[in-house]
Order: sequence, then structure tokens, then C-alpha cells
Amino acid sequence: MYDLHDLVQMKKPHACGTNKWEIIRLGADIKIKCTGCGHIVMMSRRDFEKRLKKVLGHVEQTD
Repeated sequence: MYDLHDLVQMKKPHACGTNKWEIIRLGADIKIKCTGCGHIVMMSRRDFEKRLKKVLGHVEQTD
């Protein structure tokens, strides 16, 4: 379904106009980061799954 560092599209776009988010934390709560402005939002897994439109792909981390 979705995993850490996946790009996801939510049902409503962010205020900056971008609709792509990166998952940066998984657990009972999920933390996502806007790819446009870098704003971070934390929400419950239930709320995240309700607002999720589709998974766009996986981002490779270079650390």
C-alpha cells in the first residue's frame, strides 16, 4: 500500500498549491511533508487513510 518515503497524493491540495506529499514517519500517527513548501503535518493513520487519494511512487534517500 504505502511505505516510508513514498510520495502520495491527498484529496485536497495544500495551501501552497502542491498536492504531492512525502511520508516521513509511520506508526499509529503518520507524518507527511509537503514537497512544495516543506510544511510538515502529523495526523492519525485513520485520518490519513481517509484523506489519501493515491500513492504516486517511492523516493530514494541519499544519506
